[in-house]
Order: sequence, then structure tokens, then C-alpha cells
Amino acid sequence: MITSRTGGLALPATDTLGGFTAAQLLRLCDVVGLGQDDAETYAQVLSDSLGAVSGRPLDLSPPSPTFLSDDHTPVEYSLSFVPGAAPSLRVLVEPGCAAAGLKANGRTGLRAIRTMAGHWGFGTEQLDLLEDLFLPPSPAGPLALWCALELRPGGTPKLKVYLNPSARGADRAAETIGEALTRLGHKDAFAALPPADGYPFFALDLGDWAAPRLKIYLRHNRLSAADVGGLCRLDPGPSPEVLEDFLRVAAGFDTPDRVFGSSPYDAQLTGRPGLTCHSFTETTVAGPTGFTLHIPVRDYVRDDAEAHERAVALLARHGMDTTTLGHALAAVTERRPEDGSGLIAYLALAHEQGRPPRVTAYISSEAYAVRLPQDRPGGQLPLGALSSAVQRASDPDRPSLT
Repeated sequence: MITSRTGGLALPATDTLGGFTAAQLLRLCDVVGLGQDDAETYAQVLSDSLGAVSGRPLDLSPPSPTFLSDDHTPVEYSLSFVPGAAPSLRVLVEPGCAAAGLKANGRTGLRAIRTMAGHWGFGTEQLDLLEDLFLPPSPAGPLALWCALELRPGGTPKLKVYLNPSARGADRAAETIGEALTRLGHKDAFAALPPADGYPFFALDLGDWAAPRLKIYLRHNRLSAADVGGLCRLDPGPSPEVLEDFLRVAAGFDTPDRVFGSSPYDAQLTGRPGLTCHSFTETTVAGPTGFTLHIPVRDYVRDDAEAHERAVALLARHGMDTTTLGHALAAVTERRPEDGSGLIAYLALAHEQGRPPRVTAYISSEAYAVRLPQDRPGGQLPLGALSSAVQRASDPDRPSLT
């Protein structure tokens, strides 16, 4: 069934980075049921977070080679689903994306966070304690600071800050995380983590959270179905069978005959690695209070039609809404799902103590390029080079995918 969604929202011009992403966000707010006032507030917050590059024309190259997305758009969206409720909408942004170098990038991001804190009346004390660890004078690594806004009715979001454990060198990432945990009162938390091949992110909740978390992300190269069940340290947490099932469906392990390039679909992630996230809220216990498994689905599908099918299958398995994701994808782009393989970047399964499980789909903006299906050579195409079926989303009346 094809349905049309017309939120009645006045969309900004979409020929600049800020206008393009703000229009996407306005439509996504409509999809999840946020009111017009909230949608317009959050679209303005997103544009403000981008700073001067908000007005950068899209026919120019991206403002920086950020790895926040495959096409270097410094914005990503996500929908988080739970049983029996509407999904929550989040937007991830790199405020310092136009800065010259990681040091300036981090300082710009820090100023943006403190501006938000002043506007919404929350503290940054925990972040301040860690500034020298994650924003040193000569930072290394692939990022400095990202922030995510969880968008709620009322115009006041929840805020998450993502930092780089390798800022003082990849060889010191574990040391940096250990020192950060100690400063925040979680001195025994690092020992509770499973083995990992790297530590890509350290995150903090700021603002109006019932139980603010600190989160440690672990990288697992060549993650296998046999190993995934042993990565959770949450007690009680998801069973090994639940984690294995999620990995198998998200990564397509049950289709071993399919080969894209030189990598077969076998029983382990042979492309982009899987991630786990371990969250901590209690300083009186060493173990985590939350666990999330992240699968980079875009590396293990032919195209986004297949990624959408897998996401719907996982949502149905966990008793969650299976229709809204299709509307959300149509809110972001007019292109056919068959024409790209990166619109759905990750699928994640999250468990937290005292809360129902969540399935999250991470959605790329594709402001600059579309990653081609994996059975077609060529990598990415800029949006201007694509056919009329693969173009910028600018029509508020375009149909949904479902």
C-alpha cells in the first residue's frame, strides 16, 4: 500500500546543507507524531548546530571528510522502536565539521554543547571532568566530538555527547577510558567489559535523563554468530540465542550463497565490524546496566530494499511497529530503495535494566551522495549525477515506502 503524508509544515529551501537536513528532520518529526512547533524548534536547533556550514550550498563538496556517514554528511537520524509505542526520533550531528583540524573541531563542538546546556538549563560537569582526556592539545583519531539529540514533545531534547577514546593515541584508548571511568566514579567498570578489537566511542548523557548513562562502544572484528552471545555483561540480559538471531537476520547469515565482490556471506562479519555498547548508571556496582548490539547492515545487503526487509523482520520478531520505518525512509529521500545501499546504515538491539528491549534503525541523510547497491561497481554517485528516481528529497507530498 502506498500512502501520502502531508504534514502541513513549511519546508525550508533544500539547496543548502542546513536547509536540506532541516527539511528532512521536519518530515521525520511528522512521521513520528511530533507537533509542528516542536518540529520547527528542532529543525532550527539542527541548523544552529551546524553553524556557518548550515548555509553551505549542496553543490559544493562536504565541509569535511567526516566519517559520521559514508558520503560525509555531518548529520544522521535514527528511529528507536519499543513494543506498543511510537518510535522515538534522534538526530546525530558533528557541530565542528567545518573546523580546520581536530583540535578546532572539538573546541567548536564543546562550545555548541555548552550553548545548548545554557539554553536548556542542564549541567556539563561530567563532560568538564573529561575535557583534557578527550580534547587534548594535539588530538589524534577519526573524530573529536559528536552530539545526538533525542527529540521529545515540548521542545527540550535529551542530549548525548560522543567522544574519541583514541584522542591521545589509539594505543592509549583503553587507558583513556579507564581514567575517564575512574573520574566519574566507575573505577571497576572497565574490568567488566568483554574483549574487544578497539574502542571507537565514549558517550555521556546530559540533560533530563531519569538515569544518565555513560556508554563505552567496543569494536569486534569478524564478529561471528558463535561469539556474539558471549559479549553481553548485563545481568539479566538478552540470551545468547536472541543476540545470535539478531545478528543472523541483520547480516544475512542465512543466505550463504550470495557473494558481493570477493566476500561471501558466511557466519561472520567480513566487512565493516560489529559494535557493542555497554552502559553504566550505577557507581556502586561494577557491571553494566545496559547492552546494545550494533550491526552495520549496509555492508551486508545488496540494497536498501533488502535492508528494509531485514529491519521489518527484526521489528516483527520483537513485537514492534513495522510500518513507520518505511514512512521515515520516504521522509528522507525520494529515491527507490533498490538504487542504493546505505540509507539504513546500522540496525541495533538494545537492552537496559527495567526497560523493554529496543530496536534502532540508523538512517543516513545522503545530502551529498548515494552509495550504490553492492552488486554494482562504482562506489558512490553524487546526487546530481543520479537519475530522476534518485534525487534530493524536496517534496513534502511524496509517498511512503509502505
